[in-house]
Amino acid sequence: MMRTYTLILLLLAASLLVKAQTINTTWLAAFTTTKINKKFSIHFDAQWRSGDQYSTMSTLLLRPGMNYHLNDRLVLTAGYGYITNRRSFIVPGPADEPVNVTGYLPEHRLWQQALYTHPIIGKNTITHRLRLEQRFLMQPSIENYNLSADGNTYANRVRYFFRTVIPVKQEFPFKKGLFAGLQNEVMFNFGDKTPVNGKIFDQNRLLLSAGYRIQPKIDVELGYLNQHVKGRADAFVNNHVIQLAAYTRF
Repeated sequence: MMRTYTLILLLLAASLLVKAQTINTTWLAAFTTTKINKKFSIHFDAQWRSGDQYSTMSTLLLRPGMNYHLNDRLVLTAGYGYITNRRSFIVPGPADEPVNVTGYLPEHRLWQQALYTHPIIGKNTITHRLRLEQRFLMQPSIENYNLSADGNTYANRVRYFFRTVIPVKQEFPFKKGLFAGLQNEVMFNFGDKTPVNGKIFDQNRLLLSAGYRIQPKIDVELGYLNQHVKGRADAFVNNHVIQLAAYTRF
């Protein structure tokens, strides 16, 4: 298993050598799980992402879901996601002068995932997540230099994620204190890929973080996330992200 993680990280390192557009952003995120009974709980996460150089809002994501706890290690989830993204288009203006038209276009998303947690070194654990997404992407329409949505296209994506949290002070169960976090997520398109980048590879996200467990059910975390995104043709975007996140489990 560790060989698989090492291969993923080596592939990411190799991809970063490819010439890419570089941007710098901030992501704010909150992840919460609210227990209903022994078998069911509610998932919800909300994320706010800035544009390049921390300007304006680039993305707002709201993602509820319903969890089914098959056993202590495996959780199955299905949910819906609403994502609004800032888009920008250069169009001819008066006297053929270019005009930059910007606005927000929504994406509606259905998703299903399996979350599996198991022990690794000592009593530390690692979590694997496999997620399928059905994406309904709104198509842009520009009229009188205003941006609006005009119908949608459909795309599929699969995402694999692993995450581990290692307490600085190795006390188990880990109830309070500092921890280090490591996670990586790789995403692939499948089916008709023309509505997205036309490629199988979509993006990779690598996060290195430090956090503090305030109490057994609340964590706060600050970290550096590298998002490497494949665009159309030969385009790549290398996004340097400062991420601040909160995790709650009730």
